[in-house]
Amino acid sequence: MFGLDPTLITFTIYILGMLAIGVLAYYYTNNISDYILGGRRLGSFVTAMSAGASDMSGWLLMGLPGAVYVSGLIEGWIAIGLTIGAYLNWLFVAGRLRVHTEFNNNALTLPEYFHSRFGTSHNLLKIISASIILVFFTIYCSSGVVAGAKLFQNLFGIPYATALWYGALATIAYTFIGGFLAVSWTDTIQATLMLFALILTPVVIVVSLGGIDGFSASMQSAEIDMQKDFTDLFTGTSTLGLFSLAAWGLGYFGQPHILARFMAAYSAKSLHKARRISITWMIICLIGAISIGFFGIAFFHANPQIAEVVTKEPEQVFIELAKLLFNPWVAGILLSAILAAVMSTLSCQLLLASSAITEDFYKGFIRPKAGEKELVWLGRIMVLIIAALAIWIAQDENNKVLKLVEFAWAGFGSSFGPVVLLSLFWKRMTSSGAIAGMLTGAIVVFSWKSVIPATSEWSGVYEMIPAFSLASLMIILVSLLSPAPNKEIVETFEKANLAYKNAE
Repeated sequence: MFGLDPTLITFTIYILGMLAIGVLAYYYTNNISDYILGGRRLGSFVTAMSAGASDMSGWLLMGLPGAVYVSGLIEGWIAIGLTIGAYLNWLFVAGRLRVHTEFNNNALTLPEYFHSRFGTSHNLLKIISASIILVFFTIYCSSGVVAGAKLFQNLFGIPYATALWYGALATIAYTFIGGFLAVSWTDTIQATLMLFALILTPVVIVVSLGGIDGFSASMQSAEIDMQKDFTDLFTGTSTLGLFSLAAWGLGYFGQPHILARFMAAYSAKSLHKARRISITWMIICLIGAISIGFFGIAFFHANPQIAEVVTKEPEQVFIELAKLLFNPWVAGILLSAILAAVMSTLSCQLLLASSAITEDFYKGFIRPKAGEKELVWLGRIMVLIIAALAIWIAQDENNKVLKLVEFAWAGFGSSFGPVVLLSLFWKRMTSSGAIAGMLTGAIVVFSWKSVIPATSEWSGVYEMIPAFSLASLMIILVSLLSPAPNKEIVETFEKANLAYKNAE
C-alpha cells in the first residue's frame, strides 16, 4: 500500500525501536509503583527530557508553527508565557511536590496526594480529581491522535479514518507493555529527535531562500502582498488578547503528566540539574517551532505553486517543508520528530489516565487489597480503553490540534493548578477548599465560551484566566470558612517543608 520508500523505512525503524524499549522496560516493571512512577528512580537527565517531551506534544511541530504561519510572531506570546510558567513550575513546585507526595503516604498520583494531604475521611476529593483527569486527558489524548493521523494521512495518502489507527497503535503498544519506564526512556530519545528537527529545519529554510538577504526580501514581499506585518508583536490584538496568549504559562502548575515527572525523580535535589536541562531544551525547541512557521511564510510566498497544502491546512507547514527541502531519508528522520512529539505526550497521558482508574477508583473503592500484578494488568487494559475513547473523539478530521490542546490545558491548569500551589505553600488549606477550587476551575473552563456573549470584549479571553483566578479565590474563601486542618495534617505539612529545605 505504501511502497518501500525511504520515509516509510525510517518510520518503521523508529517505531520498532520504541517498541523494543517498551519490551525492555517490561522486565523492570514489577509492581504498580514501577508502572505508574518508575519506582521513583529517574535521574536528572531523564526527568528533564521526559518532562519536556511529555509537555511538548504534536502542537509544538504542527499547532504552533501553523499558528505563526497564519498570524506571525504575535503567536510567540504563547512561547513567552509557556517558558515563564515552566520555569516557575520547576522552581516552586517540582522539589516541593516530590517531597510532599512522599510524606503523604508515598502518593503515586495527584488524587492520592490530595486525599492524603488533606486527610479526608471520605473519598469525594479523590473521586472528583480522578474524574477531572479522565475527562481532560481523554480530550488531550485526542489531540495527539489527530496530529498523528494528519501526519500519516499527508505522508502516505491514506484516508484520515485509517490514519487515526496508525499513529495511535504504536504509542498504545509500548505504553501498554512497559508503563512509566518505557514512556520516560522513549521520551528521552524523542526529545532529542525533536531538538534536532527544530534546529536543522529553520536553518535549511533560510539557506534555500538564498540566505538572510533572500529571506528578508521574500518576507517583505509577503507583507506587502498580504498587507500584514508578520513581525509585529502587538498590533491587531488587545491587551486582553496578549494576556490570553501569555496565560498559557499558568497551566503548568496543574498538568498531571508533567507533575508526575517531578514525583518520579530520584530526589528533590536532582531536580535542580533537571530544571536547567529542561528549560534550555524548551527554549531552543520553542524558538525552532516559531522559526519554522515564520520562515515558512517567506518560503511559500516565494514558491506559491507548492503552497496549496499549507494554505488549506496551516498546521502541516512543517511536514511540507520537511518533504520539500530534504532528501527522503533525512525527511523521514525529521518527520519522525512529529511522531515522537505525538507519542511522547500521548503515552504519558494514557498512562496517567489509566493510573487514575487503577489507583484512585479500582484500588480505592472496589478492591483495596488488589495484588500488584492485578493492578498492573488493569492499568494496561485501561490504557486500551482510554485510547479507544480518544480515537473516537478524534474522528472529525476538521479538529485542530492546537484548539484541543488549548482546552485540555486550561482544564488541568485551572482545576489542579491553584490546588497544587496552595497545598504546597498554605497549611491552612482544607479539603473543602480543594474541592471548591477544582470544581470551580473545571466548570468555568467548560462554560466560559457559552456564558460570555460573542460580542463582548471578554469573549476572546482564554478561559484559563477567569477559571484559574476564580478557582484560587474559592479555595481561599472556602478554606477560611471551613474548620482548620487537624494537628496531624499540619505536622505532616511542616515535616515535609523541613525535609524539602534540608534537601535543598
